[in-house]
Amino acid sequence: MEDIPKAERRPGHALLKVLACGVCRTDLHIVEGELPQKVPAVIPGHQIVGEIVESFDPKFLPGKRVGVSWIGGTDGTCHFCRAGRENLCDHPTYTGYTQNGGYAEFTSARTDFLLPLPDALDDMAAAPLLCAGIIGFRSLKVAEVKRGQRVGLFGFGSSAQVVFPVLRAWDCRIYVATRESRHQKLAHDLGAEWVGGATDVPPQPLDCAITFAPAGEVVIAALRSLAKGGIVAINAIHLDRIPQFDYDSLLWGERQLRSVTNMTRQDGIDFLNIASEIGLKPNAVPFPLDRVNDALLRLKHDELSGPAVILP
Repeated sequence: MEDIPKAERRPGHALLKVLACGVCRTDLHIVEGELPQKVPAVIPGHQIVGEIVESFDPKFLPGKRVGVSWIGGTDGTCHFCRAGRENLCDHPTYTGYTQNGGYAEFTSARTDFLLPLPDALDDMAAAPLLCAGIIGFRSLKVAEVKRGQRVGLFGFGSSAQVVFPVLRAWDCRIYVATRESRHQKLAHDLGAEWVGGATDVPPQPLDCAITFAPAGEVVIAALRSLAKGGIVAINAIHLDRIPQFDYDSLLWGERQLRSVTNMTRQDGIDFLNIASEIGLKPNAVPFPLDRVNDALLRLKHDELSGPAVILP
C-alpha cells in the first residue's frame, strides 16, 4: 500500500471516488503475470462503482454514481469501432491493466465509457456485475440463447452464477457441469435441471452452452453435449490448449464454436437494466482495501463463497 497523487483533471475524463471494486479472475492473471505486462506499473481492478468528484461532462455531474468496466476506452476509428463492434477494437485501453483501476480510494475514467447505475443496485450488488456479469451476459448473446432453451454452463464461478438468474427469468432449462462440489451443491440449490462433473455430458442434448472454466477439455465436453445447430461460447480471456477432437462427431451438423471477447457499452447498459428488473443481488464477500491480497489469494484457491468486493 502506498500514497500516490490523484489523477490530474483533464477533458473527457472524470475523477471518481471509489465506493466499491469487484475482484475478477482477470486481476489474478494480471498480478501473476499470466497476461503480458503492458505498462511499468498499474493499479488493478476493473469492476468499479464510483461517485463522480470532478467532470467536464454535463451528463455526469459531481455526486452521480457510475460504473466502470474492463474496457476503459476504444479508438473509435478502427474498422471494428466504425462497424459498431467496439469490443473488437484494434487499440482499446483496459481498466486495471493498461490504465489504473479501482483498488484505490480514487481513480480516473473516460466519461464516454461510464455506465449509469440503476438505483436498485447498491454498491455491493453492482460491483461484481460490472465485468463478470456483463461478460456473462454477452456470452448469452454470443451463444444466441433464446427463452425456454436447454442451456449448459460449464464451470460455475462468479460469472456463471450471475447469469443463472437471468436464464431462470428467461424460463431456460439450465444444466451445470463443474468440478467443485460446493459449486455443484449451489447449482442444485439454485434450481439447475441437472448438475454433473466438469466434463460430464448432460442427459439431454443442449441448444447452446457457455464454458467458463479456462480449460480446453471443458470446451470439448461442451461440444460433446450440443444438439445439432447448437453453439458453444467460450467465456475465457486465457485458455489452455484444446485437445484434438473428432470433427465428424463433435462439430459436424452445423454446431459452432465461438469465442467471447470483451464487451460493449450497450452490453453493460442492457445487462444492468435486466439485473435491476429481476432484483439480481450477488452474494458478495467484502474486503477492506488493505486486505486486497487476501481476496486475490482466496480467489486463487477457490475459497470464496461469492464474488469478492473491495471497499476502500
